[in-house]
Amino acid sequence: MDSVDLEVLKSSVRWLEAGHRALLVTVVKTWGSSPRPEGAMLVVRDDGLVVGSVSGGCIEDDLIDRVRREGVPIARPEAVKYGITAEEAHRFGLPCGGTIQLVLEPLSEASNIRALLETVERGELVARTLDMATGNATLGAANATDGVHFDDARLLTIHGPRYRMLVIGAGQLSRYLCQIAAGLDYQVTVCDPREEYTDTWDVPGTTLVRTMPDDTVLDMKLDERCAVIALTHDPKLDDLALMEALKTPAFYVGALGSRRNNAARRERLKEFDLSEAELARLHGPVGIYIGSRTPPEIAVSILAEVTAAKNGVSLPTILQVEGAKAAREHAAGAGSTCDA
Repeated sequence: MDSVDLEVLKSSVRWLEAGHRALLVTVVKTWGSSPRPEGAMLVVRDDGLVVGSVSGGCIEDDLIDRVRREGVPIARPEAVKYGITAEEAHRFGLPCGGTIQLVLEPLSEASNIRALLETVERGELVARTLDMATGNATLGAANATDGVHFDDARLLTIHGPRYRMLVIGAGQLSRYLCQIAAGLDYQVTVCDPREEYTDTWDVPGTTLVRTMPDDTVLDMKLDERCAVIALTHDPKLDDLALMEALKTPAFYVGALGSRRNNAARRERLKEFDLSEAELARLHGPVGIYIGSRTPPEIAVSILAEVTAAKNGVSLPTILQVEGAKAAREHAAGAGSTCDA
């Protein structure tokens, strides 16, 4: 789940335990353009304090105003729509005349919010089913491909990590990359059998394993919601992970290194009986070209490319490291010729 929505759950539990009433708001359906996807949440405390987001801000303002004036008056969940008319779309800041449907849920013990938070914090994927007639919520097993479902009688939402990321190497770059990836709500596993790196690993929100990379890939049973990034610069480690990862449905497999190193890596990987189609899935040099030089900048570059792949965005060659550098060299060569 989105890290913003995780903060919604934490705030909900904290406020309820402090004796406040709170209204949980969930996006259940959108028509046209919408700033936030189905399943996005916010929670409004009885004094108007808010955490989370369901729109660009205007709907939040309306909900806050309602709670400040009336408290949390509703006894059980109800569904509301914003932006049905052009005037409302303009008033609430919905782009292109979009419409958004929300479920407003007064939280109570029956909401099972604490149990939901505890399950999510254990790294588990969970389905929450809210009975609109009673306000009772139950938790159950979920699949990563499940989505939000609302039929006026029940609201089904999915919570927990939808995507996993395996990072090979526990070096300095991995620290920055994993910190950002955790904020993007990946369930991050770091694999490095080298004690000189793992003994000092202390990045919150990550799982460290000291097994060999190829064994780790097989153990994780990677699916289409997984990303693998090799960052050690050591072929004995990176290649082991890549040769197995490229055979999986993982949506992204990438490796750090120069263009020359990646060309050599591809030649080595051919010896592991990888097909041309499997080799073509390798992102390398990893990342998009933003002129990055420092480890934090390189981490941003890599995760920008991973995010594009996750969202099904095909990046033009000029944005990829290899294509961008080749274009710069060509431009520089052309300039030299013209000057001559």
